[in-house]
Amino acid sequence: MSSGYVAVQWNRHKRVYDIIVALALSLFIATFFVIGRLMYRGEHAVSDEILLMRALGACAFCSLTVILCIGPLARLSTRFLPLLYNRRHLGVATFLTALLHAVVAIGFYHGFGVLNPLRSLLETNTAFDSLASFPFQLFGLAALLILFVMASTSHDFWLRNLGARGWKRLHMLVYPAYLLVVLHVALGALQTQSSSVLLTVVLAAVSLVGLLHVVAGMRELRTDARTRDEPPLRGEGWVDVCGVDDVMEGRGRVVCIGTRERIAIFRHNQSISATTNVCRHQGGPLGEGRILDGCITCPWHGWTYRPQDGTAPPPFTEKIATYRVRVVGKRVQVIPTPLPPGTAVEPARIDGSPHG
Repeated sequence: MSSGYVAVQWNRHKRVYDIIVALALSLFIATFFVIGRLMYRGEHAVSDEILLMRALGACAFCSLTVILCIGPLARLSTRFLPLLYNRRHLGVATFLTALLHAVVAIGFYHGFGVLNPLRSLLETNTAFDSLASFPFQLFGLAALLILFVMASTSHDFWLRNLGARGWKRLHMLVYPAYLLVVLHVALGALQTQSSSVLLTVVLAAVSLVGLLHVVAGMRELRTDARTRDEPPLRGEGWVDVCGVDDVMEGRGRVVCIGTRERIAIFRHNQSISATTNVCRHQGGPLGEGRILDGCITCPWHGWTYRPQDGTAPPPFTEKIATYRVRVVGKRVQVIPTPLPPGTAVEPARIDGSPHG
């Protein structure tokens, strides 16, 4: 969180993360280049420019695959949350890698003619009716443009001005971008490679991304189904959502009432509070976070809110919706109608003295 905009809100975690990303990408590219030099010798030798182009392209593809895997992995296990915390940094690094791949490729294949390189890229190959000669470069160019838009808007300035929902929709374009990259590889490199290694890697990457999303989605559906097994709503009255012992001290629990928005239930200092489950930043699941320094802390990027009123601590101004909550015996009950963001609600005491 920040009360003002800066280029990067640096901290130790981000510096370590970025150093690891830079080292990993550099090591991948260098290893790919060296192995390529050793594999292709004599009459099968490949120029350094082509090897570098391939190394950059392979690195960008693998990085994009990792980015798409981080989300569902974080849903399946909290151990992957540190990767999610700075995923935008990895996204920008992926775009820069893909951009270098494009610069080398366009310069090598289109930079020595009389036409402008970009015009040459767009006009030289028009064999749209041939699978083997299809202008696969256009898929790569389209994917690069999408990655550029995403990288250039990977800042809280754009998140605030576009709104969380609009920003999220914009960055969901990563999936069409990945499809375009796969088509770029399938109609390009796979058409000229006799080895099955590249095909195996591409199929494994796509299958891994798809499988993780399916597994994470099924887990979400099962969780929602369990929390929906509650008594039917009676007007806008109290609804039993969970047991007191189902919520650990200093932690949250997500409940889902019918088709309504998910509610986050928190236990802190022998009291129960209820807020929306959606973080104002990027829609992170607040109920999967914890109470730190007396504040609800989003597990995605660390944004914080006071559980009693859903307001971020000063000097921050973000607010989230709260819910009226009470404890009856050993059961937690809420009124499922959200209150305006920032509305103060007295936490319900677990000792049997509900407030609100």
